[in-house]
Amino acid sequence: MSHAALPTLFLSHGSPMWALEPGASGPALTRWAEGLRARLAADGQSVRGIVLMSPHWMARQPAVMTNAQPATWHDFGGFPEPLYRLQYPAPGAPGLAEQVLSLLQTAGVPAVADAKRPLDHGAWVPLMHLFPQANVPVVQVALPASAGPREVYAMGQALAALRDEGVLVIGSGSMTHNLGEFFSGMPQQDDPAAAYANEFSRWIEDVLARADVEALLDYRARAPHAARAHPTEEHFLPIFFALGAAGWGQGGGVAADYLTREIMYRYLAMDAFTLQ
Repeated sequence: MSHAALPTLFLSHGSPMWALEPGASGPALTRWAEGLRARLAADGQSVRGIVLMSPHWMARQPAVMTNAQPATWHDFGGFPEPLYRLQYPAPGAPGLAEQVLSLLQTAGVPAVADAKRPLDHGAWVPLMHLFPQANVPVVQVALPASAGPREVYAMGQALAALRDEGVLVIGSGSMTHNLGEFFSGMPQQDDPAAAYANEFSRWIEDVLARADVEALLDYRARAPHAARAHPTEEHFLPIFFALGAAGWGQGGGVAADYLTREIMYRYLAMDAFTLQ
C-alpha cells in the first residue's frame, strides 16, 4: 500500500515557557496532529517519523542526528524550575537519519552524521504539543551557520520524497523573534500584540498565498519591519525548509493552511501552518 503524502509544517516555537503556557497555539497544534493521525489510521497508516530543523542547532556544515535515543536538552537559563523537569523521551531513528543523509548528499548538500546530538527546545517544546505521547521517532537536521533562504529551501527540496513514506517534515522557528524587545519589556503572555509583529506576519501570509517565491526569498528587503521582526534571521530560516519539502512555489497548488496566528508576549508571533 502506498502512503498518502504527508503535509509539511512550519511552526513558531516561541519562548521555552510555551511548554507550560500553551496559550491557544499549543491546543491548535494538538488538534491538528490528532486529526492527522486519525486520518492516517483510517487508511491503516501512521506517521513513520519526524524530520525537523530548529535554529537552536546551528552547525558549520549540514548535519543530521543519528542517535537512537536523543536526550532532552534544556538549552536555556533563568526560567522556572518546573520547566527543567520536563522530558520528551521520543526515540531517534537511525535508519531514517541515514536516509536523510543520503538524500542531502545526493542533492549536493555535504551533510554529516552526529550521533550525540540531543533534542533542543526548538524541537521538544513544540513536539510536546504535537505528539505528547513522545512515540514518534525524531531526526533533527542542523541549520548550517552560513546558509541563507535559498540554501535552506534547497535542503527542504532534497527531502521532499520522504513525505510519500510517512515522514512529517517540520521547520520549527519563529514568525517574529526580537528578543531584545522581549527582554527589555518583559511582557505578559496576553499583552496586546505589537503592530509590527502582525504587519510582518500578514505580509508573509499574503506572499505565501500568492506563491511569490522571489518575494519571500528576498523578504529582508521587501517585508515590512523585517529587520525588527528578525534582527538576525536564524529563527526565520526554518520556514524555507518546510516550503522546500512541500514543493511550494513550484506549481501544483500548494497552499498554506494556517493553524494559528496567535501573538504571545506582545512580540512573539506564533504562526503555524501546514502545506499539502
